[in-house]
Amino acid sequence: MQYLTGSKTKAPAMAERGFVMYSGPSVLDGAPIVVIATMSTSNVKTGQMVQTWILRSDINPVEASKIGQDSSICGNCVHRHYNKGACYVNIGQAPNAVYKGYQRGIYPVFVYDDHAHYFAHRKIRLGAYGDPAAVPFGVMRSIADLGIGHTGYTHQADHNAFDGRYFELCQVSADTPRQAAKYQKLGANTFRVALAGDALADNELECLADSKGLQCIDCMLCDGSTKNIAITVHGSRSNRFKSNLIAVGG
Repeated sequence: MQYLTGSKTKAPAMAERGFVMYSGPSVLDGAPIVVIATMSTSNVKTGQMVQTWILRSDINPVEASKIGQDSSICGNCVHRHYNKGACYVNIGQAPNAVYKGYQRGIYPVFVYDDHAHYFAHRKIRLGAYGDPAAVPFGVMRSIADLGIGHTGYTHQADHNAFDGRYFELCQVSADTPRQAAKYQKLGANTFRVALAGDALADNELECLADSKGLQCIDCMLCDGSTKNIAITVHGSRSNRFKSNLIAVGG
């Protein structure tokens, strides 16, 4: 009599949900931060891009925002919630969930030989929350190079610790036409937030998510080296954006 032997194929290992890409001091103020890359997202605007989160490693992001310690990862951005600004990120949702997962230890430290395949043929968003320029440039450059394309934005071009090499990796956020022109003269491609009905500059293109309904994963113009983009202010705090209140010189 013969008996069933069962499958000899091992069950595949559970896929990792994300990785710790960097843990160390913030370039902006030296406080401890962490960069976590997550492999899936429910973000309809970006589509299924790898998302990177830049967080204080020692303080819950909601608390950090309340007490102003988010300056370690958001620098001098006027749109921080601490500044009563117009930042569209709901810190209590995804950033908070990622931080809690980090505290529970669900994200292993990234090891190239073991984990690079998770990023192969993927497109990567640098800074789903937090500013890429808070992270040493070489770290963010290496993360971007893991995939086949990236998007990224920085609001730190006027910060005294800003690494100018980020001009080649990220769009520089601008809040007025004058700011945009200033950064473009320095060699940056800009991402300008504007009020509904504002005019586009001759060298700007309206964000294709607004004008064409295109997802970031299919557009990829915000790679720091392709085009100057402008977008109508959006998010639940958009009524706090008043371009006439932005310091036009900086």
